[in-house]
Formats: sequence, C-alpha cells, structure tokens
Amino acid sequence: MLNTRDILETINMIENEDLDVRTITMGISLIDCIDPDINKATNKVYDKICRYAQNLVKTGEDISKEYGIPIVNKRISVTPIAMISGACQSFGLNDKAYNSPIKFAKILDKAAKEVGVNFIGGYSALVQKGFSNGDKELILSIPEALATTDFVCSSVNIGSTKAGINMDAVKMMGKAIKDAAILTKDRECIGAAKLVVFCNAPEDNPFMAGAFHGVGEPDRVINVGVSGPGVVRAALSKLSDTDDISKVAELIKRTAFKITRMGQLVAQEASKRLDTPFGIVDLSLAPTPAVGDSVAYILEEMGLEQCGAHGTTATLALLNDAVKKGGVMASSHVGGLSGAFIPVSEDAGMIAAARSGALSLTKLEAMTSVCSVGLDMIIVPGDVSNEILSGIIADEAAIGMVNSKTTAVRLIPAIGKKAGEELNFGGLLGGGPIMEVNTKSPAKFINRGGRIPAPMQSLKN
Repeated sequence: MLNTRDILETINMIENEDLDVRTITMGISLIDCIDPDINKATNKVYDKICRYAQNLVKTGEDISKEYGIPIVNKRISVTPIAMISGACQSFGLNDKAYNSPIKFAKILDKAAKEVGVNFIGGYSALVQKGFSNGDKELILSIPEALATTDFVCSSVNIGSTKAGINMDAVKMMGKAIKDAAILTKDRECIGAAKLVVFCNAPEDNPFMAGAFHGVGEPDRVINVGVSGPGVVRAALSKLSDTDDISKVAELIKRTAFKITRMGQLVAQEASKRLDTPFGIVDLSLAPTPAVGDSVAYILEEMGLEQCGAHGTTATLALLNDAVKKGGVMASSHVGGLSGAFIPVSEDAGMIAAARSGALSLTKLEAMTSVCSVGLDMIIVPGDVSNEILSGIIADEAAIGMVNSKTTAVRLIPAIGKKAGEELNFGGLLGGGPIMEVNTKSPAKFINRGGRIPAPMQSLKN
C-alpha cells in the first residue's frame, strides 16, 4: 500500500531529482523469421517487428501521461542477427552482395522508423567460444551497418566465465571499433558509440547499445530500465558528514527500493496494455549529461573530493551493492545489468573528473571490477591502434570472466583528434574530453589468436 507521504515523495523525485523510466524495451524473437532466402527472411523480420511493436511508443506515451512518470525512451531488442543471417548463408548461395547481413541492418532501421522507437538493438553475435556460420560475416559488416543506419545498435559477446575469451574475436572487434569511427568521422564518430563488446552479456538487458533478445527469452517480452542517480544523490545530501557507512548503504537501499517500485508499476502496466509478458526491471543508475543526474556526484556526496580520487572504487562498490539489494526487495524479476553505470561522456560528474585529470582510464578500469557494465562511452585519441583497442577489450573481458560478472567496452576513437581535445555527440550520449591511452603495444599478444581458457570459477556444475 502507498501512503500520501510516499506519493508526494515520488512526485518530488520526478519533478526535482531527475527520476525517470529510462526505457521500455520490447524484446522480439526472430527465430521463426529464419529463411534460406535472405529477401524472404528480411521481409519476415520487418513484418514481425512492425506487428508486435506497432503500439509500443503510443503505449509508453499514454502511461507517461496517465501516471505523470517520464518515460524517456521506447526501444526494441531482437534475436542476435548473426543467427538469422547465418541461416541464409548456409544454403550454398555464394553471392556476397545478395547474402550480406547489411540487409538485416537496413531492414531493422526501417522497422524502427516505422514504429517510432529511438533505437533497435540486436545487430549482434555471440562468439565467446568460437564462430558459427554467419558470425564472422556479421562482425566484418558492423562498421558499414552502423554507418548506413540511424537507429541500429550492435553488440558482440566475446567472452564468458564458462567459455573463456575468444581472442580471435577480440582482434576483430578492435578493428571493428576503429572502422566504425572512421566511417562516421563526419558525424563525431557516432558509429563507435552504437557498438558494445561484452563479456558475460545478459540476455534481457533493456539498455542500448548492448540490448539483444536472448535465445532463452520468450517470443516477445517487455523489459523496463529505470534510472535515478539524482534521486540517490539528493537522499544522501540529507545525511550528516558524520553518519557512518552502514547508514549510507541503508539509505541507498531504501531509495533504490522506491525507484524500482515505480519501474515495476510501469512494466506491469505496459505488459498488460501490449498483451506481452513482463520480463524484468533493470534498476541500473544510468546517468545523463544533465547536471545533477550523475553517478559521479553520488560518489562525491559520499565523501570524495572528486570522482577518481583514491576511495572511488570502494564507494562505487557500496553503491552498486546497495542498489541491487534495494531492487530485489521491490521486484521479484530484477535482471539486465542492474547497478551503476559509469559512462564517461554521458555523466556530467565523470566528464568534469576526466577534464580535471582526477579520472584516468586506469582508474576507470579498476572501477569496472565493481560496477554494472565496464568501460563505457570513453573517447580515446583517433590514432590509437586496432591492437591497443583490442588490448583494452581483452583486459575488460578478463575482469568480467574472472569475477563472473558482466563487463563491456564502448570506446570511441576520435578520428583526427588527440588527447585533451573534445568530442560532442549531443543528447543522451553527451560528449567529453579525449582521454590518454597507454601507447605501449600489445600487438604480439593480440595476434596470437586462440582462446583464453575459462577460469576455475567456471567449474560449478
């Protein structure tokens, strides 16, 4: 039951503390769209997405108006396209142009525009243990796919705790990131901002650019991502500087409970109106460039002079744990990533810390061992080599593999620019300073190829 105080408190969170539902994401399975003829397959994909998601945007807008809850994005995730396109290429058709997975990227973009969503995720491949038919072709096509579409997002899972790390895929993804940036250099290298490389990718993540509809998911599902860094910071600002850490953790936990409850309400209502099963609430604290809507500012409210100072990893670990504990009390179906995002270009506090030199790439890597995702939306010099990009991916994947957690890399090489300059995307993607990268080469290691074996933690059966 909700009392008047809870209602008024939630209204204040929405009006003054940037509380919102960041996304309603409809996951759609495309398994039944598989066809040996790529034209028939793409037609089936387009028809199914438009049929299932035709009312998604309107429903989100209606719920937002009726309940007074901001719902920022309406999105779609689909079955990893490498699975669908690979079936088209396995029937002896040798015409590369005819069989190109780019056709799927363009049909996804067309469907996204038709139904009015702001992003569609799933131009993806799952290659943690090796390449199945169609995977390599899709990965090679990613830069062009992202350069020639507006709303398509791409992700590749190159490692897992169970499988180890596919270093051949790691090498390919370093090149894919660089090529995506080059092909979109006239648009602030936006192609690379729509590409995520994962280790232990979740199958029900509603957040872009890494969302895809996992093979274990139902035919269609509604997943909701809530976000409220500003709410958590505002709550912490009411504490005394002498209040101990346990009180800090308890307050974050209670605040996360309230945020998740709101997400659960929206998810269930959207599920009912769209006649689509409710999947999960992802309670990740996803920041925006807006002042106050920042994970970095939460850490500073706990007592850091600036994010990046010694103690940052500890405060982030506390935040992440308390958010998860509060969320699981509020909903029986918490999933996705759920915790705290630290995307540099999308977080005003992170941008300020990077500009001042308090936050380095090395410190960010340490922070990813305890946060929800990984090295997210980090702008690096445009002349960084493919092998260095692959080395960063390998390091981040190793953290995820050994710690049995999701980690990811979303790097944007700023073509034609150097460390200390700025790159600005606008909107939720924000912008920020180009960060220094260690230029010592890992090329010999990356070029070895093969697979890093799974760690001992994988033997849990």
